[in-house]
Amino acid sequence: MSLQLNHDAFSDFEKAIKYEWLETNGLGGWSGSSVIGANTRRYHGLLVAATQPPAERMNLLSKLDETVIVNNQRYELATNVYPNATIHPKGYHYLTQFSKSLFPEWIYEIEGIKIRKRICMLHGENTVIIQYKVLKAAGSFDMELQPLFSVRGYHSLMHANDSVNTHAVFENDTLEFKPYEGAPAIYIHLPGGSYQHHPAWYYRFQYPVEQYRGLDYEEDLFNPGTLGTNLNEGDELNIIISTAGTAGRNAAKLVDKEKQRREHLLNGASRHSLEHILSLAADQFIVKRDEELKTVIAGYHWFTDWGRDTMISLPGLTLATGRYEDAKKILSAFARSVSMGMLPNRFQDNNEPPEYNNVDGTLWYFIAIYKYLQSTNDYDFVLNDLLPVLKDIIDWHFRGTRYNIHVDEDGLLFAGEKGQQLTWMDARIGTWVVTPRMGKPVEIQALWYNALLIFAELLEKNNQANDAELVRWSAGKCKQSFLNQFWHQESGYLYDVIDENGKKDATLRPNQLLAISLPFSLIEGEDAISILENIEEQLYTPVGLRSLSPTDKYYVPVYGGDTWHRDSAYHEGTVWSWLLGPYVDAIVKTENGKTGKAIDVLNKFSYHLNEGCVGSVSEIFDAEPPHHPRGCVAQAWGVAELLRVVKEYRLSNLQ
Repeated sequence: MSLQLNHDAFSDFEKAIKYEWLETNGLGGWSGSSVIGANTRRYHGLLVAATQPPAERMNLLSKLDETVIVNNQRYELATNVYPNATIHPKGYHYLTQFSKSLFPEWIYEIEGIKIRKRICMLHGENTVIIQYKVLKAAGSFDMELQPLFSVRGYHSLMHANDSVNTHAVFENDTLEFKPYEGAPAIYIHLPGGSYQHHPAWYYRFQYPVEQYRGLDYEEDLFNPGTLGTNLNEGDELNIIISTAGTAGRNAAKLVDKEKQRREHLLNGASRHSLEHILSLAADQFIVKRDEELKTVIAGYHWFTDWGRDTMISLPGLTLATGRYEDAKKILSAFARSVSMGMLPNRFQDNNEPPEYNNVDGTLWYFIAIYKYLQSTNDYDFVLNDLLPVLKDIIDWHFRGTRYNIHVDEDGLLFAGEKGQQLTWMDARIGTWVVTPRMGKPVEIQALWYNALLIFAELLEKNNQANDAELVRWSAGKCKQSFLNQFWHQESGYLYDVIDENGKKDATLRPNQLLAISLPFSLIEGEDAISILENIEEQLYTPVGLRSLSPTDKYYVPVYGGDTWHRDSAYHEGTVWSWLLGPYVDAIVKTENGKTGKAIDVLNKFSYHLNEGCVGSVSEIFDAEPPHHPRGCVAQAWGVAELLRVVKEYRLSNLQ
C-alpha cells in the first residue's frame, strides 16, 4: 500500500487538519505537525529536543513558515489557526501531495512553480534537515523563511514575555539564537542565505486538539527575523536546524546517511508492504537510555518509557526487525531497575524515581525474555544476567510485594489496594480508579502462569531440575484453580476479575484473550472458540478491540472532552489497537495454525495507516464507527503487536 494523500484530501480544512506526520531521533525527540502545516497540538514542533534522553523534552522551534515571492506577488505556504476559527495564511491550498516513505514529503505548486519539500530528523542528535527541490520554475524567485520559536517544556505553552533575549547572530550562513538563559541555543543554517533582524512576538496561535481535550490551547511564538534566499529550477536548498553547531556539516550527506540507516532496518521487506511501513514506524520508539542501554518510548507525543508497554512492544519492535542487540540492551536496562521483584511502571522526567504501581509489566518481562530466546538462543546472557533477576521477582511474588501483590493459597496471583490501578486498565481520576479490578484479574493469572513455566524452563536449562519441578507444580496449581474458578458457563467466556471477597465480575472485556494467546495457553479447544466468538461479536472492530462490550451500562461510545470525560472513557468501550496482536494469536491457535482469518484482520486494519499520523498506529479509537483515532498519534505497542504477528505467522498476501 502507498502512503500518499493527494489534493482532494486537503480541500476540506477540517478533515485535512487531522492528518499528521512524525519524525524522531532515537533520543526521545521529534519533529511533527499536521500534514498541512498548522500546529494543532502543544506537542507539535519542527524541533522538539530531548535534552536528557529520553526525557526532559523541550519544544524549541515551533515552525518555519515559508513564503514564495514571484513577480512581486507573495504566496504564503504556511497555515495557522487563530481565534474565531480564523485560518491565516491558507498555504494548504497550494499543497498538491503529501507522501511518506523513508521521509515525509510535500509537493507545493504556485503559479507555475513546483517545489518538493522533505523533512529528515537525524538519528542520535537533536537535528532536523529540511530539503527543498525546485522541480519546475519559469524563472528565478525568492523564498522567505520565518522561524517561530517556542522554547519551552513540551507539556507547557509559551506566552509573550519580556524575558526573551531578542538578540540573534547571523554569520557564515547560520542564524544562532538563544532566547533564554539556561535554554539551548538553536542554529539554523541556510546556505547562501540572508537575514533581516526584526524581533517580534506573534500572538494567539490556536491548537484545536488541545481545545477538544479541555486544556489550554493558545500560544504566542517569538520571531527574531526573516531568512531569505533566491531559487531557480533545479536548485536544491538544504536547511539544517540543530541544537549543535552546523559549521562544516553537509546536509545532503547527512540525509543520505540517515536514508541508508533506515533502508538497512527494513531487512528486505517489500516496498509499500505492511511490514515495510510498520518496520519504519517501529524504529521511532527505540531510544537511548543512559550511555549504553536502550528503552522504548510508549507513545508520541506525551509518554516516556513504561515497563508494561516496553515489554509488550519488545518482540515486535526489536525481534521482528532483527534488532537483537537493541532487545538485549532494553532487557538489561529494565533488569537494573527491578525493585522488590517489580519492574517500574514508568520512568519520570526530571530524574525523579521510577513509579512501580503495576502488576503486569513485571510478568510481561518473562514473555519478552522467552521470545528473545526463541529468536536468538542467547542463553548465556539470559542465564547469567537475567535469571537471578527473575528468581528475585518470583520470590517476591510468593512472599508478597508492594500493593498487596502476592500468591494466594489457591496458587492464583492477587493484586490490589484501594485507590491503586495496577493493570493496563489504569485510568484514575483523583482517588477514583475507573476500572479498579482489585483481586485476581483474568489476564494476570495467564501472565503469572506463563511466567512460572518460563522460569521453570530456564531453571532446567541452568541444571536446577529440582527447583524447576517445584515451580512447575506451582504452575499446575495455578492452572487448576483458574479452570475451576474463571469459567462463566452461562455466557461461554471467562470472568474478568475475582475480587478479594470471591465475587466474580462477568463483564465482557478483551483481557481474557491472554488466556489463549500467550505462549502457554490456559484455555484451549471449544472454550477458546467460544471466547473468540463473543469477542468477535461484541468487541472486534477493524482498528482494534473495544475495552468493554456495547451492551454494558458503563459503555462509552466516544472518547473525548476534558480529562475527566476522557479518563472515564479510556477503558470503558474505547478501542485499543494493540489488542489486535493477541487477537490474531488466538485466531491462529484456534484455527490450528491457519492464517486466512488473521490476514483478513490485518487487511481490514491497513486503511488506518493512511489516516491520523500517516504511517503509524494510533493508541486508541472511538468505540463506534467511524472509529476516529484518539490518544497518542503513534503508539509503540500498537505498531509492535501488528508487526510481530505479521512476522511471526509470515502473513503475506496482505493488500
